Formats: sequence, C-alpha cells, structure tokens
Amino acid sequence: MVNHHTSYTASDRSYFALLRKAIHRQAVQAEFSEKKLAHLDLIVAEITSNLAKHTVGGEILCGLVGKGDGQYLELISIDNGPGITDLPAMLLDGVSSVSTLGHGLGSIKRLSDFFSIYTLKGWGTILLSRLYKTHPPKKIPPLSVNTLVLPKPSEILSGDGCIYKSTERYFKLLLLDGLGHGPEAHQVVMEANNTLKICPYHEPEEIVRFLHLALKKTRGGVGTVVVYDFKEQVAKVLGVGNIATRTADGREVKNIMSYNGIIGHNIPNTMSSHVIQQKEFTYLILCSDGLKTRWDFSQHPMILRYDPMIIAAAIYKDFGRRNDDMSIVLIKVNKI
Repeated sequence: MVNHHTSYTASDRSYFALLRKAIHRQAVQAEFSEKKLAHLDLIVAEITSNLAKHTVGGEILCGLVGKGDGQYLELISIDNGPGITDLPAMLLDGVSSVSTLGHGLGSIKRLSDFFSIYTLKGWGTILLSRLYKTHPPKKIPPLSVNTLVLPKPSEILSGDGCIYKSTERYFKLLLLDGLGHGPEAHQVVMEANNTLKICPYHEPEEIVRFLHLALKKTRGGVGTVVVYDFKEQVAKVLGVGNIATRTADGREVKNIMSYNGIIGHNIPNTMSSHVIQQKEFTYLILCSDGLKTRWDFSQHPMILRYDPMIIAAAIYKDFGRRNDDMSIVLIKVNKI
C-alpha cells in the first residue's frame, strides 16, 4: 500500500525550524545517508526561504516513496505567489529578484536527484525535488504510478488508500476511500490492502466482488479498480461510488462513469468494465471526493508535459477541498 504524504504549512517563519526538523526526522527514520541528510536540510532551507521572500505563504508536501535502495524522499512546494517571470535565469546561481545572493533555486536543482518546477504568472509555483536513498533507477518501468494521498487536516491516518500489484502480464490497482475519515476509515483501507494481495482474479468485476465480501465486516468504502493487460495493451476500469476517473491525452479529458454503491455494503448485481485501448490515453487519473469533481487542465498550459507529481500537485492546489482525506493517482504506460 502506498504511504501518504504529509502536509506542512509554510506561512510563518517561526515554524520553519520545526518543519525542517520533522522532514529531517522522516529521512533519518528511512536510514538516508549523512550526505543525503545534509543535502535535504539545505534543500528545505532554500525552499522555505524562497516561500518567505516571494510569497505570502505556502505549503510543503513530503512523502517517502518506494522501498529499498530505490526509495526516495519527495518534496513538493506549492504557493499562490506571483509566479516566476524568467525561470531559466532564476535557476542560475547568483541570480535573484530580491537583491539576495540568489543561490535558492540553483542550489535546490543542483542538490536534488530530480528537480522540476511549474510556474504561471499570477497563479503561483509548484516545485518538485526528489532525493534517492542511493541513486535514481536507470531503467524506465513499463508502467508508472504516481500517488498523492493526504489525510484530512488534523488527522494522522488517511481513510484514502492506493493499493497496487503487478505481475508479468497484469497490473492491478485499487483507489479506495473508506467511509468517513480517521482510524476506522483507515481500517477499511488496510483490510482492502490485505484482500487485494490474495485476490486471484484479473477482471475488475470479479475483483470488486471479492473486495465486497471482505469489506462487509467494515464500514465499507467507495473505490475504483484498474487492471492493465500488458499483453493486450488495454486498461479495464470499474468504479463503485464517487471516485472520479478520467483519461487525459494532451488534447482532451474524458470522464469514466462509476456505478452507485458502497463496496462492503451494496454493489450492483450487474457490472461491466470500461475498456480503454492504451493508444487512447496518456494518463489515467483517479481522484477521491476530497477533490472537487469538475477539475480540468484548461488553466494549466502544457502541464501534461511535466512530471506526474507536478500534475497531481496542480490538481490538489486548485481543486482540493481541504476538509476530507484527499487522493490523486496518475497511471501512465511508458513507451520503451
């Protein structure tokens, strides 16, 4: 099961020291090297400094992604500032718009194992920095999944969860939103995680019915199952409840309708998957109801050319409700 990100408000200088310590502690617990920890401290210091100088406040999302040597710590800085008018120049060390030394963005880029930034005038900026425990992978996987899962503000555990597993032929993913929030909703996600691990089926309808039986002893939840067949190069999608699922291909965004119901309580007697050929989409995007349903990319030019987490952060920035658990999943089949 995918771990959730942690949100840190970065609107008050007095809080920056606590923020840096919390992120540092997360990396220490994941056993990052002293060198990586030093780089992380500098990156966080530069991010918070930039937020203080150029915006009226912002937010930093921090998450540990993956396992083993391929694990990385991901920092996403989000602000509603004026945007950066000359980004190439601002990425050079020694360039500043506020008469400082100007090491901020250049230092972050140099110290990061992966760096990306998306900015629009009058809208703000999203900055993405990743530090790998050892080194970035050299091979591109046949299918990539990027997730942004955040618990409801004031909650420690998330009632949303993204669970997936892959075999040589099939990739199976479930985005589940346990009813309500907090520990009991999180327990629904944990039960679904254990169930999907042992589920023998490859058709979304059968997977949903298998989950339905297992979740009857919980408060239940709404969810969408995605199965991608590497051999046939098709995705099959089946949703029950209000998980918003869409395809995006750079030209348009298309909705995939879900069935009414609650997995674990009541599901339709008859269900059929939505079948999508791989050539018909660049991304499959799933969002829980912690996001407004009518999100689109009309105000985000060229954003599909950026890293998937930049896309997820933009959706969260503009359409997150901030009063419930929130989850965004982007699935992309890579051309190798």
